[in-house]
Amino acid sequence: MATPRTLARSLQRLRTASFQPLSQFERPSLSTCSRIKSTSPSIYHARPATSLFRQFSTSPSRQHGHIHPPKPGEELYVTFIDKEGKEHKLAVSKGDNLLDIAQAHDLEMEGACGGSCACSTCHVIVLDEEYYEKMPEPEDDENDMLDLAFGLTETSRLGCQVVMTKELDGLRVKLPSMTRNLQASDFGSKQ
Repeated sequence: MATPRTLARSLQRLRTASFQPLSQFERPSLSTCSRIKSTSPSIYHARPATSLFRQFSTSPSRQHGHIHPPKPGEELYVTFIDKEGKEHKLAVSKGDNLLDIAQAHDLEMEGACGGSCACSTCHVIVLDEEYYEKMPEPEDDENDMLDLAFGLTETSRLGCQVVMTKELDGLRVKLPSMTRNLQASDFGSKQ
């Protein structure tokens, strides 16, 4: 029977012998096995053939809030009515959301959560009910955030959740007179 000391030495030899040179593009093989010699029955220890180069991959970066100008003939139009009542008619691309559009055109829409549907600072009011009916139903997360919105109406939506489609071409939305941004600092101790 192998003693703990014998097994420890055998494992140490395996660890030092397991580094086999691999090219940068080979993947480590997990099928290599080594036999640990002892007086007991054969024991096999799976060891990966590793490389001194660490394997990793990257994915293309995605920029939040980045919108592309529409291609000629593919423009969709959305009109924002700001807090002062001024109209801003903008040509946008299919797939852009209202939060990104407003921020790209320096309209006063905060989007404190960065468009992750975790606040109500991108609250908009859809002026035409026919366009509101063309939008997909709000998800539960959006409804939860809308409950916190200032000036909530029957046609309120979060701008980060409204994605422009051909059906929404000509959409008109109003920005509420103010927004409510609840932060942890709002609930601090009062002096």
